[in-house]
Amino acid sequence: MSRADHRGRSDLPVVDVVRRVGAGVYRQWPTVIRLLAENVSRHADAETRDRALDDMARWLRAGTSDAEIPYVPGRLLMHDTTSTPALVDIAAMRDAVAARGGDPTALSPRLPVEVSVDHSLAVESFGRRDAAVVNLAHDMRRNAERYRFLAWASKTMDTVHINPPGTGIMHTINLEQLATVVTVETVDGVDHAVPDMMLGTDSHTPMINGLGVLGWGIGGLEAETVMFGMPTTLRIPEVVGVRLTGALPAGVLATDLALVVTHRLREIGVTGEFVEFFGPGVSALTVGERAVIANMAPEYGATTGFFPVDAQTVDYLAGTGRSAEHCDLVESVTRRLGLWFDPDAVPRFTRTVDIDLDAVVPSVAGPRRPQDLVPLTDLPATFRAEEPSGCDDDTDMPAFPIAVASITSCTNTSDPRLLIAAGLVARRARERGMRVPGYVKTSLAPGSPSAAGVLERAGLVDDLSAVGFDIVGFGCATCIGNSGPLPAEITAVAEARTRKPVAVLSGNRNFPGRVHPDLELGLLMSPPMVIVFALAGDAAMDPSSEPIGVDADGRDVMLADLWPAPEEVDALTDAARRPRDVVDDFVSASRNPAWEALDVPDGPLFPWDPSSTALRRPPFADDGYAHTVLGEYTADPLLVLGDDITTDHISPAGAIKPNSPTGRYLVERGETPDDLNVYASRRGNWEAMLRGGFQNKNVRNALAPNAAPAHTIHAPTGDLMSLPEAADRYADDGDAVVIVAGERYGMGSSRDWAAKLVRLLGVRAVLARSFERIHRSNLIGVGVLPLLIPAHVDGGLQDLRPGDRLHIVGTADAVDRRTVAVVVRRVDGTQFRFDAEVAAETDLDRRLLRRGGVIPSILDEQLTS
Repeated sequence: MSRADHRGRSDLPVVDVVRRVGAGVYRQWPTVIRLLAENVSRHADAETRDRALDDMARWLRAGTSDAEIPYVPGRLLMHDTTSTPALVDIAAMRDAVAARGGDPTALSPRLPVEVSVDHSLAVESFGRRDAAVVNLAHDMRRNAERYRFLAWASKTMDTVHINPPGTGIMHTINLEQLATVVTVETVDGVDHAVPDMMLGTDSHTPMINGLGVLGWGIGGLEAETVMFGMPTTLRIPEVVGVRLTGALPAGVLATDLALVVTHRLREIGVTGEFVEFFGPGVSALTVGERAVIANMAPEYGATTGFFPVDAQTVDYLAGTGRSAEHCDLVESVTRRLGLWFDPDAVPRFTRTVDIDLDAVVPSVAGPRRPQDLVPLTDLPATFRAEEPSGCDDDTDMPAFPIAVASITSCTNTSDPRLLIAAGLVARRARERGMRVPGYVKTSLAPGSPSAAGVLERAGLVDDLSAVGFDIVGFGCATCIGNSGPLPAEITAVAEARTRKPVAVLSGNRNFPGRVHPDLELGLLMSPPMVIVFALAGDAAMDPSSEPIGVDADGRDVMLADLWPAPEEVDALTDAARRPRDVVDDFVSASRNPAWEALDVPDGPLFPWDPSSTALRRPPFADDGYAHTVLGEYTADPLLVLGDDITTDHISPAGAIKPNSPTGRYLVERGETPDDLNVYASRRGNWEAMLRGGFQNKNVRNALAPNAAPAHTIHAPTGDLMSLPEAADRYADDGDAVVIVAGERYGMGSSRDWAAKLVRLLGVRAVLARSFERIHRSNLIGVGVLPLLIPAHVDGGLQDLRPGDRLHIVGTADAVDRRTVAVVVRRVDGTQFRFDAEVAAETDLDRRLLRRGGVIPSILDEQLTS
């Protein structure tokens, strides 16, 4: 069908929208609301469509609404460590269906599912030209069993496609190749050009918002509902408009702006809200720069970080190998649908924030949270508050040595301009004869194989290698905690507590223990700044005024001596990029002989190996597993936690230590103690993941504040024991347990194991001051009731002690009424009562709680249909 025919059919849903709400309302909506309205009009039945569009029109009155709307994505994106547990669930559910005489193949995703294998690569080999080859070989050896399982899923489920190891990070693949911005769907034999809309099982899915594609992150459990045809339901979102004006000054990069946005939006609180950027400053940002800012949406707490389509979008599509015909289609369709960006437009937002790009300065974030913005000049003072106990040994290592310096993650390595800037810093350092101190572990892990070609054509590979930044692979690597072992010098001073080693990375998260379990401090920064700090070797210095180091002649080298001019970066980037290389390099990287040689099982049922330490049939995917945990009960707190408990704290992703509960479990089953891989590789084994729960050394349980991680007091006996032991004891006695937490519970990754292991511990409810959106939905996905502690409850419930109990009226009726009565009964005989708000936003949420979560709901439908 011709392009004109596509245009002729594409506007039909929007015509319905405009007819229902009026052209004036449509023009006042933010672009994200227009896209949601188009999606509703295209997918919902007439009654639902009309009701939803009327509710969306009324949204303009206050910029907020409690009304629900359905959302149906066109595709789903997953990575290996979110897809593995989801596909393990499906494999187990297939067994349950087959055991009841049903057709197991009915449990196959009903929409396209793209899977990238990007979360398992560990940085073991580094500082050498063949590091990427060596690390990929380790990855394939360690994870072969899990990769066979993924290949089986792709083989038996036509809608699942696996992108093998070495092909890049899911969000970069999405940006460079999968996203169409406008896609063509055939309905009843007629082609329609429609907006590309998707969901991803990673919190950084909003990176694609930088290209003008509406998508956001969900948990793996919510993805299972989407796979089997249930629409995602959401309240019509509050939309925060971020007005950008001006342009970034010379020397200021997209990373600096992303950190400013993260800081500002965390200050005002945008958790669960949609964010859309508008104003004339948007036009001054390339798609690469926009993607950096959009990627950080989970760090500033938002569901999206959306940039509408404009000429920059079309230029990016052309620059990454999309055809001229497709680029023309994108522009013509988005203009016709009223989705083309107008820098002068001021839509109606729930509230607005102003950011002047001219005022942004080079900064970093840390040392423990991504929202804690630190100007370079403030770094020495920031670290003075962290001073270690003593540095009175004979070494000249600084108090805060750089342990890990990594250019890593989709956040900053998907913009070639940032990699070119890093390469130019390396070139100038090399020219001056500078070297990185031997105690610094360096690595470069781009999001895409095409990055290697860009750096090669720019002539920067040798320069980067000269300062230790050889490419170690194409995957998340250090950003996800797969940083590999630390240098011996760092381990020695960390164990002696004479120094506090620091990680510096171009990633998106620096929670304690995130980059490496032995590193509490971390700084986020741009790729070129990572090289600057690596050369200095000291995290507590001010690179804007202090020497970075000395050159071969003993002269001080300042930041200005290393930092490239924007014109130099732009010219070299333009010269090094070739549109076809994105596709060609990906095809070349896809030819992975080890992947192709995998012995993949046949048949619709997966042949479980009872001796496997990677894949275990989960108990919660059995149709005999208890359904709902709602009801009225009196519970003991299993854990009482503080603020900012992340999904990394709850369920780790990094290296498994041999002396940890998971490590001991694996060694007892024949695994080699010094080759246990990372927790992310064990997410198909529920026993390994359960043992890893709450093991982070920074998690403090107020019930046993001086105990080792993942321990609690069993209240009836007063005994100190591990969480699994206590959970079993409570379960044997028929006693309920709950978890109590503070603000922002569950921030971080979209890790469904942070909810699954809680359910396996027998927890019936989690009471917190506030929840991060994805983790809240994952708790609901496993049937655990999330309850909000009201502000008037002094101190939350942080002062609970062993023996204090909570009487919770968490019945289905109470959940439907959206408030649950809670009575706190102290061990001293006093008590008080409050009403907790049920953190369930939609009817689907409440229905899942009543049915015990996602898996019982899917099985019920399959076994009763």
